[in-house]
Amino acid sequence: MHISDILSEGRPSFSFEFFPPGTPEALERLYTTMRELEELNPAFVSVTYGAGGSTRELTHELVVRLKETTTLDPIPHLTCVCHSEEEISSIVENYAKAGVSNLLALGGDPPRSMPNYDRSQDAFRYASDLVKFIREREQSGALVANGGRGFGIGVAGFPEGHPATPNRLLEMDYLKAKVDAGADYICTQLFFDNHAFLDFRDRCRLAGINVPIIAGIMPVTALGGMRRMAELSGGTCFPAKLLKALARGGDDPEAIRRIGVHYATQQCADLLDNDVDGIHFYTLNRSDATREIYRSLGIDSSVAAPAGDGI
Repeated sequence: MHISDILSEGRPSFSFEFFPPGTPEALERLYTTMRELEELNPAFVSVTYGAGGSTRELTHELVVRLKETTTLDPIPHLTCVCHSEEEISSIVENYAKAGVSNLLALGGDPPRSMPNYDRSQDAFRYASDLVKFIREREQSGALVANGGRGFGIGVAGFPEGHPATPNRLLEMDYLKAKVDAGADYICTQLFFDNHAFLDFRDRCRLAGINVPIIAGIMPVTALGGMRRMAELSGGTCFPAKLLKALARGGDDPEAIRRIGVHYATQQCADLLDNDVDGIHFYTLNRSDATREIYRSLGIDSSVAAPAGDGI
């Protein structure tokens, strides 16, 4: 189902993110997780793409398996780094043939094994270039997706700022360029301060960015995981309110998990009160925290996904 139809139903969407595991054992655990989350009737699920396309085949296999064996509507990530026009064309054509309706177009990062990688070798420097390329191929008839309607395309947003673009005015120009190139929606990086998201949304509207903006939420379930989030995300703020609550949990892992889930639930409730277009849960391939948040929010899974999408 095209993302524009999913997000035009007049109620917030709920969706999840998975990443392709690297071992058969982890893959089987993921399928268990997916079956548990399938019961929540999400509007869609996204599947990540490793740095530099390092999980290209795994991502494609997982997306196709989701499409063929579950009621979940998968949205694969696609990145610019380490790809030629021919490679991108092949990837999107294969997704179109598999009946995939939507993509998430990202700039991406080089693999850690290539710290000095020269981006000038890439066909696409920015996500806006990738979006524009896909739209041009659709308009020319070289790419046919969604029965000729074209892919629904999402792009990333950064409520607390992109670490590579300290100029926040310039950052908004870059985001608008992605939307003007043909993006249908924005999915944000994770955040823990709702004020940052709401301000980001207001700034988008002032800049003439009027596509739906989905909020990315990841509950803290372990202190080690929080430290990894801080390292990987680059600019995520951990509010004092959250840090104080986690400090009360001390060294008790279960207490930390409960506090993190409770905080994320409060975040989601506040976002819903402020008419968020959708909430996207970064699941880390686990279902417990997300299912707890659903229960606490009282979300009716029978109507969590838009009607008419076969779920």
